[in-house]
Amino acid sequence: MGEDKTGKAEAGKAEAGRVKTIARRSFLIGSAASVGGVAFGVWRYKTPYANPLEGGLRAGEAALTPYVKIDREGVTLITPRADKGQGAYHVQAALIAEELDVDLAAVRIDPGPPDRAYWNTALAPEAAEFSAPQEGFMREAVTGVLGSVMKFAGMQITGGSTTVPDGFVKLRAAGASARETLKLAAAGRLGVAVEHLRTEAGRVIAPDGRAIGYEDLAEAAAALDPVQDVALRAPEDWRYLGQPMQRLDVLAKSTGTQAYGIDFEIEGMVHAAVRLAPAQGGGLQSYDASAALAMRGVRGAYPVSGGVAVVADNTWRAFQAAEAIEARWHASAMPARMEDHWAALEAAFGTEQQDSRVRDDGDVEAALAQGVAVTARYRAPYLAHAPLEPVSACVRVTQERVDVWTGTQIPRFVQASVARIAGVARAAVHVHVLMMGGSFGHRLEDDVVRQAAEVAVQMPGVPVKLTYSRETDMAHDYTRQIAMAKMRGTVKEGRVEAYDLSIAMPSVIVSQMGRQGLSVPGPDSQIVAGAFEQPFAIPHHRVTGYRAEPLAPISSWRSVGASTNGFFYNLGLDELIEAAGADPLEERLRLASDPLARKVLEAVGEMSGWNGAGLGPRRGRGIALTRSFGVQCAEVVEVTDTDEGIRIDKVYVAAEVGRVLDPVTFENQVQGGVIWGLGHAMNCEITYEGGVAEQQNFDSFEGMRLSQCPEIVVRGLENAEAVRGVGEPPVPPAAPALAGAIYAATGVRLREMPFSKFVAFAG
Repeated sequence: MGEDKTGKAEAGKAEAGRVKTIARRSFLIGSAASVGGVAFGVWRYKTPYANPLEGGLRAGEAALTPYVKIDREGVTLITPRADKGQGAYHVQAALIAEELDVDLAAVRIDPGPPDRAYWNTALAPEAAEFSAPQEGFMREAVTGVLGSVMKFAGMQITGGSTTVPDGFVKLRAAGASARETLKLAAAGRLGVAVEHLRTEAGRVIAPDGRAIGYEDLAEAAAALDPVQDVALRAPEDWRYLGQPMQRLDVLAKSTGTQAYGIDFEIEGMVHAAVRLAPAQGGGLQSYDASAALAMRGVRGAYPVSGGVAVVADNTWRAFQAAEAIEARWHASAMPARMEDHWAALEAAFGTEQQDSRVRDDGDVEAALAQGVAVTARYRAPYLAHAPLEPVSACVRVTQERVDVWTGTQIPRFVQASVARIAGVARAAVHVHVLMMGGSFGHRLEDDVVRQAAEVAVQMPGVPVKLTYSRETDMAHDYTRQIAMAKMRGTVKEGRVEAYDLSIAMPSVIVSQMGRQGLSVPGPDSQIVAGAFEQPFAIPHHRVTGYRAEPLAPISSWRSVGASTNGFFYNLGLDELIEAAGADPLEERLRLASDPLARKVLEAVGEMSGWNGAGLGPRRGRGIALTRSFGVQCAEVVEVTDTDEGIRIDKVYVAAEVGRVLDPVTFENQVQGGVIWGLGHAMNCEITYEGGVAEQQNFDSFEGMRLSQCPEIVVRGLENAEAVRGVGEPPVPPAAPALAGAIYAATGVRLREMPFSKFVAFAG
């Protein structure tokens, strides 16, 4: 893997000064004294939330709020963005440790409690772009308003590739503030001016070599006002960030000792499984659990949302007993046949269901009337999240408190849901976030927690662990949206002249937030995300979103709207470029209106040796660029049409993220996103018959096999001022780049996923 650091090395000191200014002007470093300790926090606004750690401190513990705790055993770093396998805990810890001067190998990691203090500061800029597409005063104003709303709501959410942009400044500033306050405390004890002290490995060190550990300074620091005027280190002075790091969880995951949510155990725990309506949203009419209750180890059966839960002494017995329940179900409200789902999308294209038209450049209708029209239609299916670890939750309800142990991306929503079910104050619900074995958006939902809580309130004092079987997890998944697009366009004098893209899908945000009891007014940005904001200056260019009526319940799936719209947009652009007789890379470069997009395209072209010539008989390559989550990401896919089917030979990826904080994790994240995008484009779909998902395990929902995985070459570019995350941006370009490569090799134009409906893939 390589990294493009154009213009960065000489700007390091300037960036440090700029970040210092930001830290002084835009953040307040609040403090709260506690018994035996001190608190530091970093906040965007003038009134910081209270330190969420203060109430739970034990004797000898000090809370450096809200991100650092110290006791006699050492330092604990609070990492509130959930880790689903992407290394979120590690990068958050590294951001704090970079300025706090502690050894990463010596710290402990804790995701912390659900609290408004941990609201996600990076959600607002992404949302603001849809409301104010042009950069400038209006974008800044909308971002500020949305940020205030999200802070007030306490949006403690992990998602949208926001972990790094959310923490990049505030976590480093928190570490720096804590470090400088600890130095101030040490100065009094050592009798040395603070400017002569330095820090290293969790200690403050005097010029003569005397050293005091942080754990011995916390009580003294509690008596001081925290140091707010701190400068952040320049990138060339970083010890961790920007360098290859061994993630904190590598050893446990390499030795099979990493504990996930599904591994959780506690004394006295019982196990539960659910029998849910076969059809999504069917609901329970009546049930007979007599056969289940007669089975060995079964403790009881209880109605829960959507069905019936069985409690037993182990998970397997609970699974078997749940299957033994006889039940009658209500019919699903969704269309009975898949053709009806597609028909609903087709019917949505009309002015009465127009949801948005954020992009409308030039005069599309006039251009279409004058030029040679190119038209096409595209389709993308429902897809399951299907993380390797099925969802689970353990809930214990007592008179004093309610405890929840689960892997979740939405701890405050979980807290609120359980409080309603248990009939207790929200503060009485303690959510313990556990490591997750994948999510891809799946753990933005909390059905399994609610159902576990519904059983636990009927078994007070007993920890109830509810685990979904693989089949239950997939059959009752809230899938990726189904979507359809129509393209019209014209070319002129060998160039793309007009591009009109219309997209129809149900609203992801309405479906998802509706399950939390929230109403979301206005257009849904995800209906056009990955299309309206693409960096191409086509003279006549329009993107229109149409909101279809609700069909199957849907949710955020890795890259959300861009996962379908990046496919649609790039395929349409490819067809127009072919009609113009232009080269797919050269025409994209000509049209590129964003210098960062141009650099990404140039990089991936150089990496792949793209020169406009073909690769040879029965070989082909395709290219796609999608801007999503603020990241310009371009991919080139090379394939061979073998006698056994299409073989994917190699993939090249270039992504502009501002700063690559951990080159190893960055490369892994990008490669994983490419595999995710390719595998689902090749083989995967969820279809419904009578509301029942027809694919309920990996035998019928098969992604990419190890033998099919290509070599993936990754380059991170560092030209942008803003730092971005990369968990989702590699997904949208993968499918269209593969489709372009297959077309170049075979002449088969793919306009619908999965591709296995139309071509065979080599094993």
